Amino acid sequence: MVEGLIGKKIGMTQTFDEVGNVVPVTVIKAGPCTVIQKKTKEKDGYSAIQLTLVEETGRKKPIRPLIGHYAKSGIPPGKVLREFQFSEQAEVKEGDQFFVDIFQIGEKVDVLGTSKGKGFAGVVKRWGFHGGKDSHGSMFHRAPGSIGASAFPSRVVKGKKLPGHMGTQQVTVKNLTVIEADRENNLLVVKGAVPGANGVYVLIKKVGFQPEAPLPKRVKPEAAKPDEPQPAETEQPQVKEPVSEEPQSGRTEAEKPEEEKAEKDKPVELEPEKAKPEQKKDKKDEPEKAEEGSSEEKESESTQPGPGTEKKKE
Repeated sequence: MVEGLIGKKIGMTQTFDEVGNVVPVTVIKAGPCTVIQKKTKEKDGYSAIQLTLVEETGRKKPIRPLIGHYAKSGIPPGKVLREFQFSEQAEVKEGDQFFVDIFQIGEKVDVLGTSKGKGFAGVVKRWGFHGGKDSHGSMFHRAPGSIGASAFPSRVVKGKKLPGHMGTQQVTVKNLTVIEADRENNLLVVKGAVPGANGVYVLIKKVGFQPEAPLPKRVKPEAAKPDEPQPAETEQPQVKEPVSEEPQSGRTEAEKPEEEKAEKDKPVELEPEKAKPEQKKDKKDEPEKAEEGSSEEKESESTQPGPGTEKKKE
C-alpha cells in the first residue's frame, strides 16, 4: 500500500448528496502512477518510493541521467517525480503501478498544491487590511500605515505584514472527503476546493498514513505471551479455597455407587417394624405348627404300642 498518488486538477463542479443538498466538488485526474525507484533504509537511510504520473505526452527534452533513471521502470521520463511513503511489508518494485482505487469513498485525504499567482499585491488584498476612509481629504486609503517605532528598535520588525508578491506558494488543504473514485477514467472526486489553477499538479495523500512496523517489533509482544500463564498460577491459591470443597464433591461422585449400595442396604436394616408383624405372624403360626406337631405325636403314640401295653398282653 502506498501513501498517495500524483494528480492533475481538472476543475470544479457540483453534485447532490443523499438529502438533496448541493455539494461543491473538485475533479482530479489521479494516476496511474508508476514506481521509478524504491529507496530502503539500508541503502539510502530511509524508506520511500518515487512515483511519476503517466501521461500521453511526457517530458520533451529529458537529460541523459534522467533517461537512465526512468529506464529501470521501462517508461519514458515524466513531467513530475515525487516521493511517497509505502508499507514496508508490501512487496513493491520498480515498474509497479498504482491506480485511483487505492482511495475509498468516504475516506479523508490531504491535497497539496501550488496556489494561484496574484502578482504584487498591497496590504488590503494580501493581508486583508481595512485601510482608511474613502472620503475626500483623508489622504489615507489603502496605504499600510506606520511600520515600526521611531527610537527603539529603530528598524522594521521581522515578519511585518507589508505589500509584496502574493500566491504561487505550496498550500495543503486537509481532511477532504472522497466522493467518488473512478478507475476506468482515472478520476478522483473530492468534496471542497483544491489549491491551484486548472491543470496544476497536486499530491493526494491519505490522512494518518503510517508505514507498517517491521517484523522484529511485532515479535516482541508475541514473546511476552508465555509470561501470561504466570498470573493464572497466582490465581490458583484463590481457587484452592473452593477446591477444598471440590474433592469432597469428587469423593461423593466416586463413592456414589457405594452410598447407593449402603442406602439400599439400610432400608432392610431399618425395617424392623415391618419385620415384626411378619415375626408375629410366624409366632402365631408356630403354635399352630406346634399343635399340629403335637397332634401328630399323639396320633403316633396312639398308633404305636407302648411298652406297657406289651407287658399287659403278656
